[in-house]
Amino acid sequence: MDQPRAVGAARVSSQLKTGKTRLANLRQSGSLKLLFPRKTSGLEAVMINTAGGITGGDRFSIAAEAGDNSQMTLTTQAAERIYRAQPGQIARMDTRLRVGAHARLNWMPQETILYNRCAFQRRLTADLAEDAELLVVEPLVFGRIAMGEVLSQAHFLDRIDIRRCGRRLYYDAVKLDGDVTAKLARPAVANGAQSMANLIFTAPDAERHLTFIRETLPDTGGVSLIGPDLLVMRLLAEDSFVLRKSLLPILDRLTDNGLPLCWRL
Repeated sequence: MDQPRAVGAARVSSQLKTGKTRLANLRQSGSLKLLFPRKTSGLEAVMINTAGGITGGDRFSIAAEAGDNSQMTLTTQAAERIYRAQPGQIARMDTRLRVGAHARLNWMPQETILYNRCAFQRRLTADLAEDAELLVVEPLVFGRIAMGEVLSQAHFLDRIDIRRCGRRLYYDAVKLDGDVTAKLARPAVANGAQSMANLIFTAPDAERHLTFIRETLPDTGGVSLIGPDLLVMRLLAEDSFVLRKSLLPILDRLTDNGLPLCWRL
């Protein structure tokens, strides 16, 4: 008999109304819920997985749209845990983002923690208007580091596809299979690092942040301006604490000190 699996879906959009960004539409079902802390500017949505984690066979999807001239931030209440999966079962998460004209969307979930023998695939797609801004950051932790966990067997597939007015700006995929800890130990892969983060920032003035980020990053990180309005950063760290310590000043800069409170708790 198949075990019960978690299914969650959420759809949210923002709009500019009477000079302020406000909630336009909201639909949520299953074990994915959204909370909306009060903000002085913009709309912040905090995603909560009431299932308490993700395991093989679970299905989650979220669709978010920042309407014209509005500002939206999506984050998570806490780190997401990807638990051990039964043989042949894969957990999946699908994220679809849309950003309208003169709008800004920040996609910044807290850490995703991979457990040994997990199986997880996720996909993020984003469609941007010509002058829209998007910040994507996704921290990833390989195992319960404090417990000395080794990912001797795991499956992880991550795909990001960002387009502006139909033109592809950025596409990236990461696939890890088998003994992930051994793969990460290779000098040309992660040199033993047990956490990492990818950051993508696209905005008309993206270039002005390049020098600050380069001066802020440790030796295990790097950032490049790969287009006139596109910054891409990768960061490796020995654990999630060091990773977050390096990320915070950069995220403060890119959000104009608008980082969600849950990131600081």
